[in-house]
Parts: sequence; structure tokens; C-alpha cells
Amino acid sequence: MASNHEGVTPDYWDEACRHLAKRDRVMKKLIPQFGEARLQSRGDAFTTLARSVVGQQISVKAAQSVWDRFTGVVGGSSAALAPEAVCALDIPTLRTAGLSVRKAEYLGDLARHFAEGSVHVQQWLQMDDEAIIEELVAIRGIGRWTAEMFLIFHLMRPNVLPLDDLGLLKGISSCYFSGEPVSRAEARELGEGWAPYRSVATWYLWRSLDPLPVEY
Repeated sequence: MASNHEGVTPDYWDEACRHLAKRDRVMKKLIPQFGEARLQSRGDAFTTLARSVVGQQISVKAAQSVWDRFTGVVGGSSAALAPEAVCALDIPTLRTAGLSVRKAEYLGDLARHFAEGSVHVQQWLQMDDEAIIEELVAIRGIGRWTAEMFLIFHLMRPNVLPLDDLGLLKGISSCYFSGEPVSRAEARELGEGWAPYRSVATWYLWRSLDPLPVEY
């Protein structure tokens, strides 16, 4: 699967930018501001999801520190952890990385799903977005937002609109509504105009808030 390689960029990106610029006056102005920057996918599926669990509700800096300790406890590179290696450790051992009891339990549950084959990684290429989200949210500690981030950043699905994402709503508010608060219904309606490239429009709105590339 292509997204196992370092820094893979989606092949639809240029076409998506042309499509959005033609359809949407805000996108037409926004996209050129970021030059050649592109969404990139890194790491494997299990490692990407484990990182997202570790990073929940803590700062990026704190998350990196805990992640480094976690990979040290588990053994293996921080780009590719083996689910079986996580399964082999008990909760107290996982907690030595600075994880809460709940996160340690979530990571154990995630590892078991992968080790036992109850997530169908090989079939994901053929599955639609909602079917993959359904499979992921069945794992403890993974909600819809995390599943949608995974679809955008790891599977590089082109048409995801993460309505629970505060950054997306903030970007829509500042770029389209002069800073007025935006409801999910308004965001959904606006997003319909970006199809079939809603992930790309979302990415540029994130960039409008923060010039650094978003990496997941």
C-alpha cells in the first residue's frame, strides 16, 4: 500500500486544486498562498492510530515526549510499531511511558484489533469512507474525529469533511463568514460545493490558520 512509504503525496492534488479554484472564490485566493505544499502520508496504519491515541487531549510537545517513551518501552522504530509487541506488555508497563490508565488500555485494545485481524487493512482500498469509519470507531479510544483524520492523513481519501474539527469550523468562520461563528449545518452545506475534494479544501483551511504543514 502506497501510504507505507515516507512522505507519499496524493496523485489527485493538482486536479483537486484546479477544481476548487474554479468552483470557489475563497479557495481560488487561498490555494496559491501555499505554493507547492501538499498533504503527505507517513508511517503505517497501526502506528498512525497509536500516535493519535497518545496525542488525545495533550499538547503536541507533550504528545511527542510520551510517544518517544512509548516506542522505547515497546521497542521498534517510531515509524512502524508491531501491534504484537504492544499486546505483549501489561498496563503497568505501558504506563511507564507516561500514559494514563485509559490510554494504556486503549492502546492495548487497538493492538489486539490489529494483531487478531479484526480490522481489515488489506480491504480498506476497496471500502468506502463510512465503512472504514465504522470499523475504526468500534475500537476503544477511537472516535469519529480520529477516524476522519486517519482517512485524510493516512489513507489520503479526497472527500472527507470532518465536521467535529474545531480548526475546520474556525477556518470556515474566518474565510467565509467574516469571523462569525459557524454551525455544523452551515459547514456541511458549504462543504457540498467542494465535493469530491472536501479533504483538500479542509487542508487548505487548516493551513490558513497555521502556516506550518499539518502532519498526522
